[in-house]
Parts: sequence; structure tokens; C-alpha cells
Amino acid sequence: MNLNKIFIIGNLTRNPEKRTTPQGQTVVSFGVATNKIWTDQQGQKQQKTEFHNVVAWRRLGDIVAQYLKKGSMIFVEGRLETRSWEDKEGIKRYRTDIIAENIQMGPKSANAIVKPSGQEEYNVGSEPIIDSQAADEEFSSVKSGDEIEVKEIPF
Repeated sequence: MNLNKIFIIGNLTRNPEKRTTPQGQTVVSFGVATNKIWTDQQGQKQQKTEFHNVVAWRRLGDIVAQYLKKGSMIFVEGRLETRSWEDKEGIKRYRTDIIAENIQMGPKSANAIVKPSGQEEYNVGSEPIIDSQAADEEFSSVKSGDEIEVKEIPF
């Protein structure tokens, strides 16, 4: 049996980029940063950030493009897909993307810091903090191909 499944929780590193294929399908790409924090043998706190490329198709992509922006917290469930191409110099290049199958949007102000001017500033590098008991209440689930109504959006 084979399995290609990935789950990440992180913050968008850039605003989603929406495109349309020649066949008319929506495709949205965005980056997500995830953090690992640990204490080393000397007792010093260490942190490593990983950056992931994510692609969402059709209605799922429309939802991401409409409701999420840089700094938004997101849970992505999907699969890994590696593609290759030749660049202008004829060198073969590779890129591994997460193809989103389901997403859960985090709370609207998950990582927002409200500045005195009233604007929100997003701390993209911070580790998302999730209360596992409240996760079902805090996140709105969207599956690939699902139609959602405005009343179902948590903000």
C-alpha cells in the first residue's frame, strides 16, 4: 500500500496568486511557513522555519484567494507532487509542491498584532498556537470541490 499525504499548519508567506488555465480552471499558489522550536543540549531555544509551496485548484483555490492573505494562519491537508521543466539555459529544474485537498482557515486575528493606527501587522515567522480542544470551533473546514455559503465563513 502507498500513501502520499501531508498535513501542515502555518502562516501564508505571501498573498495568494490566482491564475486561470487555458481550459478555464482556477489555480492559486501561495507559500506557507512552518516552525519547529526545540531546546538544544546547552539549554538554548532553537528555531527552524520551513517554507512550503502550496497549490489549490478550482473552488478551493477561489476560497483561498478570496479570504486569505499574507500572515493568515492555515491548516493544509494534501499530497506532494514534484514537477520538472527545462529552464532557458536547458538545465532541468525541479519543484515540489503541496497540492491542497482540504484547508482549514485559522481565526481571522490568529497572528495579528493591532497597531495604534488600527492596522493589523502579521508576524509570519511566529509559531501558530492551537488549543486542540478549541480547534474544531476555531477553524472552518473546506474540502476541494465543496461549495460554501457566506454564513459558513468564520469571520
